[in-house]
Amino acid sequence: MSIKLKQSEVEQKFSFKKINLVIRNIVQKKLFRVLVVVVVLITTVFFLWHNFLNKKIQQVVDKNIEITDDGAWCWFQSPSAVQFKDKTYVGWVKKNGDIMIGVYDNITKNISSTVLHPGLQIDDHAAPSILIREDGKIMVFYSAHVGDNMFYRVSVNSEDISSWDKEKTVNTNMEGIWKYTYSNPVQLSKESGKIYLFWRGGNGEPTFSASTDGGNSWSEARNLFFVSGERPYMKVSSNGTDKIYFTFTDGHPNEVDNNSIYFAYYQKGSFYKADGTLIKSINDLPLTPTDVDMVYDSTKSGIKAWNWDIAFDKKGFPIIVYAIFPTINDHRYRYAHWNGKSWDDNEITPAGGSIDKINEPYYSGGATLNHENPSVVFLSKNINGINEIEKWSTQNSGFNWNSENITSKSVKQNVRPIVPRNHNSDSLNVIWMNGEYTSYTKYDTVLKAKFQ
Repeated sequence: MSIKLKQSEVEQKFSFKKINLVIRNIVQKKLFRVLVVVVVLITTVFFLWHNFLNKKIQQVVDKNIEITDDGAWCWFQSPSAVQFKDKTYVGWVKKNGDIMIGVYDNITKNISSTVLHPGLQIDDHAAPSILIREDGKIMVFYSAHVGDNMFYRVSVNSEDISSWDKEKTVNTNMEGIWKYTYSNPVQLSKESGKIYLFWRGGNGEPTFSASTDGGNSWSEARNLFFVSGERPYMKVSSNGTDKIYFTFTDGHPNEVDNNSIYFAYYQKGSFYKADGTLIKSINDLPLTPTDVDMVYDSTKSGIKAWNWDIAFDKKGFPIIVYAIFPTINDHRYRYAHWNGKSWDDNEITPAGGSIDKINEPYYSGGATLNHENPSVVFLSKNINGINEIEKWSTQNSGFNWNSENITSKSVKQNVRPIVPRNHNSDSLNVIWMNGEYTSYTKYDTVLKAKFQ
């Protein structure tokens, strides 16, 4: 009896072992299958995430464009960049003095450039300004700093920088040692396409001439604004139809004890204050500081100023960005907006000191308005010894501001941002100089740009 029981027990144990082996095999196979599935899922997720990151990185890279590896500009000639249809046209001077025009295709992302005048001058004041005529042809104006001639060229074909007419000169100016500097072209459609060109004339004062035949001939030069014995600085903007907006100073902040900020606009042959008060006819020029609006009074504050940009809001009310200088190492950007009755004038942000290391203690990093949305200012300010580009936005005439970084933790200077005129949200909307800037005759900078 006991022998039979033992045999039964042995058979039972053997049966259990078989069952265990079978179960273990089943479990192992299932675990293996589960493991395979998990590995496949992890691998799939990894590759999907990797591709996603690559696309995001590529998008970021695509939003940061190098327009040229050698380019610079000053801020008193404008516009330096203009969008027309899907292309953004940009002008600059190289460190060897070549005058350049480039084009960035916002659809194909292609960049090309052309030399307009080789070796004009190693000086950022020689940078060109751009006018896209009503017929789509491109006009580019440029002169040396205190140059003998104001040159200009016109593209042979519309929207094409590959072929140009012969270089011409504006053969009129005011007499004086200051010759030609700082071109600012404007075309008004409601004046039958008349082209106005503004510059600093021979006597050091803001000067202009006009052409009614697309630039083939020019009227006799006249002073627009006059401060005896000084060099007033001028910024220009226009709606392209019937108005031109101006901001002026008394002179150069290096040379005058008080440098205030002034405003006037032109329409239909006359000049006006911001509230619409008639100042005088174009036949009775020049304007003087006592004629026009005083936006910032340096004589009251005892602090000098310098104008950086001018634009206008949807109501046509002017907006001016300028810098004041409590000390040469404490530059501060300000935002003045005409509200229909008076000027709202508010600080944006401190900017640090000058970017010029030799002669110009009032060369701030630079500030520019987005002319399509002038509640936005792009500016350059010193952060831990390096100038960075920032975007500042206001919804209440500059009483409050929000800011965001465009560049950060840079190893080289980022200065003089500009926003292409007539740009749209799918195109380049800020361009700046990046590199080493020592003075207006010693610079080694590239032009970088960004989508927003």
